Amino acid sequence: MATTKWVIDPTHSDIGFKVKHLMISNVKGNFTNYEASIDGEDFSSAPITVTIEAASISTQNTERDTHLKSADFFDVETHKSIIFKSSSLTKVDGDEYKLKGLLSIKNISKEVDLNVEYGGTNKDPWGNEKLAFEITGKINRKDFGLNWNAALETGGVLVGDEVKLVAEVQFVKQVS
Repeated sequence: MATTKWVIDPTHSDIGFKVKHLMISNVKGNFTNYEASIDGEDFSSAPITVTIEAASISTQNTERDTHLKSADFFDVETHKSIIFKSSSLTKVDGDEYKLKGLLSIKNISKEVDLNVEYGGTNKDPWGNEKLAFEITGKINRKDFGLNWNAALETGGVLVGDEVKLVAEVQFVKQVS
């Protein structure tokens, strides 16, 4: 019997984030190396797994990226991967869904709720069936041991605790 698996198309996907800097603006970044799959024909009931290489973080600033990879934040020498495993995907309305799952960063796992907008399914010019989603959500970085910060002499802190997640992802259907 044939089994279906949807595999992320990294050339048409982006897994990103933004966090407050100086309490007045946002710093944006993304991860450049990741794998994701939906194990089943019907994405609404299939397990979803995402594995992100923590060292692939990029904010377009070498010094900041080096600091984010250090023990102050992701500690990529010890904790190589960020992992998400879905527990449920519930239709809210139309193309809107709620995705629940376990997010693990630095060996700390927490249940997270994400908003999903289903973009649709289509075939590319080479006959590959694809589906797409926009995924958004928020986490508190301190829940995952990403605690480093610096106080500002004017009050407040250098880095906000809330991290906004945003991913534009496209999957390609694989049948084996």
